[in-house]
Amino acid sequence: MAYVAVKGGEAAIEQSLKLLKHCHAAKRPILVEDILENMPYLIDQIMSEAGLYAPEYAALALKQSSGSTEEAVFLLRAYRSTLKRDYYSLPEDCKDMRICRRISASFKDIPGGQILGPTFDYSHRMLDFSLMDDKENFEAEGKEDNIKGYEGEACGQEEVRNAEDIYCTRVDDILRKDGVLEEVSEDDSEPFDVTTHVLTFPAPRSARLQTLTRSETGFLEGVAYSAMRGYGAVHPTVSELRSGWLSIEIMDPLEEGETIVIGELYLTEVEALWPSHTETDEEFDQLTLSGGYGCVIGRNETKAIAMSIADASLNTVGGAPSQDEEFVLTHGDCLEMQGFISHLKLPHYVTFQSKLDRVRKKENKHD
Repeated sequence: MAYVAVKGGEAAIEQSLKLLKHCHAAKRPILVEDILENMPYLIDQIMSEAGLYAPEYAALALKQSSGSTEEAVFLLRAYRSTLKRDYYSLPEDCKDMRICRRISASFKDIPGGQILGPTFDYSHRMLDFSLMDDKENFEAEGKEDNIKGYEGEACGQEEVRNAEDIYCTRVDDILRKDGVLEEVSEDDSEPFDVTTHVLTFPAPRSARLQTLTRSETGFLEGVAYSAMRGYGAVHPTVSELRSGWLSIEIMDPLEEGETIVIGELYLTEVEALWPSHTETDEEFDQLTLSGGYGCVIGRNETKAIAMSIADASLNTVGGAPSQDEEFVLTHGDCLEMQGFISHLKLPHYVTFQSKLDRVRKKENKHD
């Protein structure tokens, strides 16, 4: 009897998979290259939540999942778990980043200037109906005319052809020079790896930052929003937001003591300032960057800012959800979140029957 039920279930599952493939079969199949070039921000979000910098594979996962971000993250993280780890990269400082965009909300005039770069911040939020005929316009004008003066880069980040690379010092150097920035001791301890070790609480700072950068974007933004609205004690000022390319180095396996660059990652980094040693925003001695840090894969500025707020909030003491380390770090993992909720769709016949039996027994006693 059980064997028949299992076989029947397998047959139904096979038919469901065939139906899924049939229903999602596109009349005009989209290429992985098309997704990569036209959906850079979505690709960046998937890579960040999956914890794997692989633009082409993220685009492939998005195509395979028919646009479901949570399924794409699941696919990419599952693939990541099969990869062999040959080397550990060396610590890098984002001040060495090749800048594509860099702004400060703290100062109008900063060394190197405000570099706006490509952003929706100053655009009109109105539907552009001319994009409905984008294919015809693209073919008529020619691809070279559409991107005149630019050459494409992975993840949709474009660099002006023949332009010089831009490197900038940090904005917080101004505050440090004026003596209003609290000095914090550096942490030289070995970084905690959340992908190979079980997360325990209280968690080391490195584990906290790793978990936050892999957190589901919407959840992290919700935590930050709650902290800013009063369910916490943090309303920071963005000292600096920068995005660009950062070189990744490892120890040279052939030359002892030497390092080699193995590639570049596109990152978004945020440093947020907030009062130190204070009960209120009005009375404090100095500003601090201890806590209030965000760094995510790709171009995802809102998530990076939200990460800095969550990081700062976890450095405060209180009863708000944003100040509860276990709540924030445990419930932000998109894979576990989706899996735990989605498992409710799976058979719960035995447990539900036991609940029914208890209810019926109780009703019989009343009768």
